[in-house]
Amino acid sequence: MATVIRIAIDCMGGDEGIPVTVPAAFAFAQRYADTHLLLVGLPEEIEQAVSVCAKRYPDVSSDRYSIVAATEVVTMDDPVEVALRRKKDSSMRVAAQAVKDGRADACISAGNTGAWMAISRYVLKTLFGIDRPAIASALPNQKGGTTTMLDLGANVDCTAEHLLQFAIMGTALAQAGDVNHSPSVGLLNIGEEVIKGNDIVKQAAELLRQSTLNFYGNVEGNDIFKGTVDVVVCDGFVGNVALKSAEGVARMMSVMVREEFSRNIFTKLLGLIAMPVLAKFRRRVDNRQYNGAALLGLRGVVIKSHGAADAVAFGCALERAREAVQTGLLKRTAEAIAKLTNSQVEAVSSTQSGDSE
Repeated sequence: MATVIRIAIDCMGGDEGIPVTVPAAFAFAQRYADTHLLLVGLPEEIEQAVSVCAKRYPDVSSDRYSIVAATEVVTMDDPVEVALRRKKDSSMRVAAQAVKDGRADACISAGNTGAWMAISRYVLKTLFGIDRPAIASALPNQKGGTTTMLDLGANVDCTAEHLLQFAIMGTALAQAGDVNHSPSVGLLNIGEEVIKGNDIVKQAAELLRQSTLNFYGNVEGNDIFKGTVDVVVCDGFVGNVALKSAEGVARMMSVMVREEFSRNIFTKLLGLIAMPVLAKFRRRVDNRQYNGAALLGLRGVVIKSHGAADAVAFGCALERAREAVQTGLLKRTAEAIAKLTNSQVEAVSSTQSGDSE
């Protein structure tokens, strides 16, 4: 009998909440029969959405999902302190607790990023050697593969040591499917030269050079999508700005192509001829297909969806959660982080011993 993958969904999170999350959950459940979904939130509101979706997706039987009650909702404007200390029965908290209690294999939210990180960290705790979790995602590059980038918004203020930990986590994620792979790591900077960057970035670069990681050196923004390195590391402020900028460019390019091929009969004919290529291009630049980032460094599988995600994008984030559980990402990543962290400690000890002599 196939193992059932259980995913706890914060149905109240995101710009739209239930009108997006519940339909996306049902569409996802119809695609993947090996999943059971815990729909977490205000019961009456979820039940209303479920009654509509059950008619639209008759193949999704009632035993494929459960409604889990939560009495509070973390809004997009709630300070982290309010979400963590005052709203102890929020849909976010209940979803994360489901993973902690073993009732779910993964949890997902499109809600307030800072609150989701704080709650997940408080409930699930971090892995050994990791101070802060980081949001990581695989972004498409020109080489036809992906570039793992972190942090994408969980930590605005970071120390050099945090950036080193992000590099360790990013390396672990990139090599989770192949432990013999040695992913190259780039530190996002305003230039490739060693002298570039602020003090924290320079300190982080020095720590990376001294580490056992496959450090490439400084990289610039265009290197993310060129595929120059396997992993790009930066603080959450820079990473989030870079990600949102890329999403904006992708949407603009898609609109421009659509408008260009609808101007007159000649360009419309060209568009028809080029349809297969255009369809592939739209899929590549459609940021919805890449929605769903892992919150690395926690003792559980936690996925963050874009707050503005529609049903298609949220469905893709659910797929990321399923893939993470199916491939044993948490176990593999934890083992890789432990191995890399121990190697790092040994390297530092060896250097210090050499200096004392």
